[in-house]
Order: sequence, then C-alpha cells, then structure tokens
Amino acid sequence: MKYDVKNKSLSKAGKKRIEWALKRMPVLELIRARFAKEKPLKGVTLGACLHVTTESAALMLTLKEAGADVSLCASNPLSTQDDTAASLVWDYGIKVFAKHGEDSKTYYSHIRQVVMAHPQVTMDDGADVIAFIHKNHAADKNIVLPWASTEETTTGVIRLKALEREGKLLYPIVAVNDAHTKHLFDNRYGTGQSTLDGIIRATNRLIAGTTFVVAGYGWCSRGIAQKARGMGANVIVTEVDAFKALEAVMDGFRVMPMSEAVKPADVIVTATGDINVVAKPHFALMKDGVLLANSGHFNVEIELPALEKLCVAKREAKPMVMEYTLKNRKKINVLGEGRLVNLACAEGHPAEVMDLSFADQSLSAEYIVKHKDVLAKKVYKVPDEIDYSVAVLKLKAMGIAIDTLTAEQKKYLSSWEAGT
Repeated sequence: MKYDVKNKSLSKAGKKRIEWALKRMPVLELIRARFAKEKPLKGVTLGACLHVTTESAALMLTLKEAGADVSLCASNPLSTQDDTAASLVWDYGIKVFAKHGEDSKTYYSHIRQVVMAHPQVTMDDGADVIAFIHKNHAADKNIVLPWASTEETTTGVIRLKALEREGKLLYPIVAVNDAHTKHLFDNRYGTGQSTLDGIIRATNRLIAGTTFVVAGYGWCSRGIAQKARGMGANVIVTEVDAFKALEAVMDGFRVMPMSEAVKPADVIVTATGDINVVAKPHFALMKDGVLLANSGHFNVEIELPALEKLCVAKREAKPMVMEYTLKNRKKINVLGEGRLVNLACAEGHPAEVMDLSFADQSLSAEYIVKHKDVLAKKVYKVPDEIDYSVAVLKLKAMGIAIDTLTAEQKKYLSSWEAGT
C-alpha cells in the first residue's frame, strides 16, 4: 500500500526492529552476501504473500539483493507489523500492500495488486496468492501464470497437493514447508514458543498448573504441547490419527476425544489445519473462563459463527480477548479473533528459527529460476542438497562442529556384509 506522511513516521521504529532481526539470522545473511555478488534473480519479478514481520523483511531484502523486483502483501489480516511495513517501503524501497487489521475486501485487493504485477515467481504462506490465481485466471486474461511458486505452510501444501491430485494445478510448486529445515524447526520450535508467547501476552495467564488442551499432534501441535508442559501445564492432546495419538501417549501426554478434553480445560489451542475442530457441541461443556486460541493458518478451527449464535452477550475483556457469555452465564474467551494467536497477539516466530525457513525460501526461488524450463505442474519437495546445506550453514553459524564418516565407515554402511 502507499503510505502517507503519518505512516512514514513509523519507519524509524520499523528499521530498528528489522536490524534487530537481521543480526539473528546468520544463514540468511550468508545467502544475501552471495546473492549480492551473483544476482541470481536479476530481472525477475517476485510476488510474496507472507506475514509482514521483521523476519519476512529480512527475506525481502535478501531477494532484492538477488536482483528481484519484489512486491509483498500480507498472508493474514492481523499479522502485519505496520512499522515494519513502513520501513520496507520508505527505507528499503520494497513495494508493500498490507495494513494491520485490514478487512477481507482490502486483504484480497492487496493480493490482487501483487498478482497484477505479473510475478514470475510467487511465495505463499497459506496458498492465498496461488488460490487467487487459480480461481481468477480463466476469467481474467490479465492474470499471467508464474513460472512457479513456493509454499511454506502445512495448510497450503495440503491445498496444493489436492489441486495436483485433481489435475488442476496450473504451475509448479516447491513445498518449502516439507523441508526438514522448515517443519522440524519452524513448525515445532517456532510455533511452540510463539503460541505460548501470544497467549501469555494477551492474557497474562500463568500456564503452570493449568489443564492445557492441544488439538492435533503434528509438528506445530507437538511443539505447543512440549512448550506448555515445559511451563508446568497438565497437557491433554486430541487426535484423529491413530499413529499420532500413539506418539502423543508415548511422549507422556494424555490423549482423549475433544468432547472429553474440553471439560477440564483451562486453555484450548487448535493447530490442525482443519475446520470446526472446536465446534458448537463443545462450547456448552467448557468451564467458565476457558481460553480458546488457534495456531492453525486460517480462522476456521474454532466454530466462531456457532459461538456468536449461542452467546447472549460479548465484550472485549482485554485487547485481542473477546469474552462470550452463554445462556448459563459461563464465559468463553477467544484470543485474536480465532486467527493465528502467535501473530495476532504477539510477534510470530523468533528470528533464529525463521532464519532456516527463509533460507529455504530464498534458495528455492533461486532453484525455480534455474530450473523453470524443466519443472512440471506438480508439487515438488525442496531438493535435498538445498535442505541439507541450510542445516550445515546453521550449525556453522552457531559454532557447532559435527563428525564425518571415515572411508571405512562409509564402506561398512554401504555393504550387505555389514555386521559380519
């Protein structure tokens, strides 16, 4: 969006925050230094739909150093840091179409502005740009298909693999989320810490001693469960997958259906990527004063329309905490409008973990440009050599050395006679 004079004044604070993040993202710094010399994205128009945070700013600066003409819009109406957006515009010359708290119409108009720049490469966090192009391309011939896109969320990859299965995927996708250096770290440690951070900032609630319900036991959910337990909570996990439920049990968590878990819950957090995980039948079973939060990408995991109909009154108890009063006078508190609590109520993932994810993003963009002529209309994993190189760079930046196999060990591991 075009910032006015008032918003320009935010850029000073935003620049300081961006500089703080840059210092804590050493892998991206190494990539940025190489990109500045080699310009692998020279002449490429790149459109990104990401959370407009200081960490995303570091990625945008890396892509710009690579020679790309970058446009950025938000992937969530409540995740934009206005001072960061202002600094990107006024201090770094990045085109940004985002504003904290924008309504749905504005949100999609911003996505359209990025799409109408005709990006050859897009980056998505939830597949909103990709979905917009797929829904509107046939009717609007002004929409030009990109060479390829990256996608960095579990939710987005699920949507895109569905498109691929149905034969409707219009261009190649690199599933950044599925890289080991993304989901094993960003999803688990980033979501785990930032979700608890969002809940605590919004409520100042003591986590120790609470009964804390986590919906799902994927990488994001298990990160939340582990962090909550580490802070002294009594954690219950709900699942629909027998393998994951068994993992949760073996990890020391209680596992039960949501209909049972909600009864003793003080805090309930969803992170499944599915709809109505906490639904109408559950609300009447909850304790007075329960906190509901969501860390899944879309605000559909808590059935808020049903809660709106059930309540007899509602008020903002605190900023970003909406208190719903039911007919039985029990109160249910929803954090961050049911949107990503770690971004709506806090600052998102720490820079140290986004260093890995955005290294994957930047190197995947370079990979797309190099291989655009041979990529098919399918969802690809991040190449193993890129994934592993990011892990190596991160260890190097942390000053950690690891062992290497000797020639004898390599031969032993590759031989069918191993063990004899």
